[in-house]
Amino acid sequence: MKADAKSSTEIPRMLERLGVPRGGIVMVHSAFRGFSQDGYSVEGVLEALMEYMHRGTLLLPTMSWRFVTPSNPFFDELETPCVTGILAETFRKTLATRRSIHPTHSIAGVGRQVDELLDGHHLDDTPCSANSPVGRLATLDGHIVMMGVSMDCCTLIHHGEEVVAPDVYLRPADQTETYECRDRHGEVHSVRLRRHYLLPRNYWQYQDILHAADRFQVCACDSSVCRGFRARDMHDVVTSSLRTDANAVLAKPGQPYRMM
Repeated sequence: MKADAKSSTEIPRMLERLGVPRGGIVMVHSAFRGFSQDGYSVEGVLEALMEYMHRGTLLLPTMSWRFVTPSNPFFDELETPCVTGILAETFRKTLATRRSIHPTHSIAGVGRQVDELLDGHHLDDTPCSANSPVGRLATLDGHIVMMGVSMDCCTLIHHGEEVVAPDVYLRPADQTETYECRDRHGEVHSVRLRRHYLLPRNYWQYQDILHAADRFQVCACDSSVCRGFRARDMHDVVTSSLRTDANAVLAKPGQPYRMM
């Protein structure tokens, strides 16, 4: 795999402008359509991300909630496809050395701290717990980059919901589901899951808060808008708002929202 000319120059420039340290941790949420229209290749973008982060750790969400359901309660680390786009799907199949064991909210990764981030996701009964990669991302000073996607894709905010106000955002214990999850070594783990409620959530408010505090960066990569911030900063503003008002994430009348 080799970076194309555009990717080898523009992807590193984008990551630098968003403040991502080369030896750190970054989780990349992505949509590829705009990049494709601008002449980028999937392989080129992934290679550029890998090269930039070769001293650190690169993560991409590989969620599978569309395929792993109560009627099909089986997850396979190597075989279950993801619903988070062509970059994530190609990454998990060809470059990632690990994928966290979780039926709906797995994360794939490669790099120096990948085991520290991905071990233990299957131990709790909620998707974005303290043992999840997104939970650990906040404690290990990781960064999040949104490539061509907006704030409604920021899974980290679910972590704040689970920590502060689980009764508002998570189904109760008597609705816990059980799944069989096979890791890449063939071991099968029984994983319990309390799903998030489908609610009108306004995640864009937290972009505004961080931007006002100069803790949120935005840049263009050709026609695609890219956003970047520290996971710890996002976690702090989300949990602070929820401690003040447990319904803070829910969209108010007239606010932008997405059912999620």
